[in-house]
Amino acid sequence: MSPLALLFLTLFNSVLGLSILFPILGPLGRALGLTEVQVGLFSTGYALMQFLLSPYWGRRSERGRKPVLLVGILGFAASFLLFGVFALLGERGLVPPGLLFFLLLLARLLGGAFSSATLPTAQAYVADVTGRENRTAGMALLGAAFGLAVILGPALGAGLAALFGLLAPVFFSAGIALLNALFVYLVLPESRPRGQKAGARLSPFDPRVFPLLLLGLALNLSSVALEQTIAFYFQDRLLLGGVETAQKVGLALVFYGVVAVFVQGVLVRKTGWPPRVLLSLGLPLGILGFVLLVYAKTFWALALGLALQGAGQGLALPGVTAALSLAVGEGEQGLVAGLNSSAQALGRMLGPIVGTGLYRLAPEGPYVLGASLLLLALLFLPALFRRARL
Repeated sequence: MSPLALLFLTLFNSVLGLSILFPILGPLGRALGLTEVQVGLFSTGYALMQFLLSPYWGRRSERGRKPVLLVGILGFAASFLLFGVFALLGERGLVPPGLLFFLLLLARLLGGAFSSATLPTAQAYVADVTGRENRTAGMALLGAAFGLAVILGPALGAGLAALFGLLAPVFFSAGIALLNALFVYLVLPESRPRGQKAGARLSPFDPRVFPLLLLGLALNLSSVALEQTIAFYFQDRLLLGGVETAQKVGLALVFYGVVAVFVQGVLVRKTGWPPRVLLSLGLPLGILGFVLLVYAKTFWALALGLALQGAGQGLALPGVTAALSLAVGEGEQGLVAGLNSSAQALGRMLGPIVGTGLYRLAPEGPYVLGASLLLLALLFLPALFRRARL
């Protein structure tokens, strides 16, 4: 099996362990006596640590990719084990609710700190094992691994919770991470040749990368704002009850995820389109998806808007990641991957706040913002590529 295929499995396992928790964090928090705001802080804190520490791990990976991957995966496993133990103690009344929240938050902060090592190191690994002409296809494969895990993880988490209780997915995630670390240690080869030195520090304001980092931030912010509000939007637009909303949104999000995975895992890899083409196609598709969401009145129109948005994201995100990799030298791959992961984490932090805030002002607000951000990016795309020297 090729190193790229092995890395696909590594990233898939890592994201699967995280996405398993998506459907159970809310009900688990309520069962432990926590408020919705406190549960929300778990995700915000997780993304904050990724924003702060991704550049550090990207720099560290220049000394060797495999050790940083192992540290990230093992730290992730330890943090989830701690989270599960603290939650179990809280469930049995052995820890007061006030202290329990801070212990659980600490575990999530540790998880964000260590998991921030995985994605930038994986992106740098792809740069090590692919030539410049295959860089975009390699980055798209990582996106496909991420998307596939996000589709399958929640279903697995919901099934485990139904069979064994709300804490089962937490301990299962820790177990997956430990097995993943063993897989990396035994099977994944090191991609960074010995004796190579890391490049100098790379500033996020470096003109080669700054416009692309802004574009990645805009893509992630608009996508997360959509994901955080789409259930409310379906319910309000279609006048649905709670259970019917969950069913309709779940079906539409499956379309969204499958389209994004197909585009990244099959279309981008088969065509070999360069970043300029991916962004020139992906941004208009994303804009069209947001516009359709604004005006849609039926389930299938809303689902089509989501699918178009998924296709746009599936083209544009690997385009940004590949463009960043190609904009810098071979000794700066870990550095730029760390900055890219940090920009994405900032989008994940701001997206829920911006999206829900705009939704309160006007239900169409998050999608108008998304279309506007992508339209600005499309207008400035030629200048962006000139500055990145691509």
